[in-house]
Amino acid sequence: MTYFPDYLKTYPNMDSSFPFHFSRNTLDRGFRAHRHDYLEFSYVVNGRGTESINDVKHTMTPGTFTFVLPYQVHEIFTDPGEHLVLFNCSFSMDLLMEPGNDQGLSGLFNDTNTLPGYVQLSGQDQQQMSALIEDMYKEYNANERYRQTLLKARLKEILVRFDRYRWKQAGQAETTDIAPLSGAKTSPSVWPIIHYIHRNYQEDLALSDLATRFTMSVSRISEVIKQTTGQTFVHFLHDLRLRHACSLLVSTDMSVTEIALEVGYGSYKTFSRIFRESKGIVPKDYRKAEYGRRVTQG
Repeated sequence: MTYFPDYLKTYPNMDSSFPFHFSRNTLDRGFRAHRHDYLEFSYVVNGRGTESINDVKHTMTPGTFTFVLPYQVHEIFTDPGEHLVLFNCSFSMDLLMEPGNDQGLSGLFNDTNTLPGYVQLSGQDQQQMSALIEDMYKEYNANERYRQTLLKARLKEILVRFDRYRWKQAGQAETTDIAPLSGAKTSPSVWPIIHYIHRNYQEDLALSDLATRFTMSVSRISEVIKQTTGQTFVHFLHDLRLRHACSLLVSTDMSVTEIALEVGYGSYKTFSRIFRESKGIVPKDYRKAEYGRRVTQG
């Protein structure tokens, strides 16, 4: 049986219409081994430590930018006597996907089998990234007009620059010991599959469809999804649909039946049953509870 460390399935704003959270943190004792089903980047501003992603380790010093994909096992170690200060950004893969046939930043997922998931920035590159990060942090904590639009644009710029930096560093370090993220706990062929499921979970999606599209047997594609996510295909699909449903319940006036159809369920009855089994509450009561909680907090 495959062992998985802590599975973190929530972060602030996850169930909102803009699933994005940005924070500045100080780690005195690192952070335990974990994985999660959302994207994350971190950027070190002070202190020293070590980071492990799928058993590949690298040092963390000011200027270290790391991009963690869903389901990768991730752990941070703070050096003795140090205070590791870093920004952390958690966000949904959906924020990087564009409607229609535009693949957006999908290359960030497909290229990581040959490129490191981090870069060590210095000089002008570090100054540029630090300015972008600080600007995003300021914007995130303000409440100006078009805040979400600007944050999404800044997120994409930061990730594009990270990708350019690592391509540049990979070209300069062909003879060094910089290690890629391949060969650890994720099959390189699984990311197009995960990406496809994220883009099409609202449709009537079946394992047989995936097997045909990716020229794999049903049993093999089921196996790689379980190895990567720690879930069966069915549970993984339900998670994506229910997360979308929770967002719609709290951010729109759509009826529960409309939401059920929107996220990929053929009927209200099926949606309500699966929602209750997962959340312990029916969708209508979830909406009322969330409205009440937000009024109290507001």
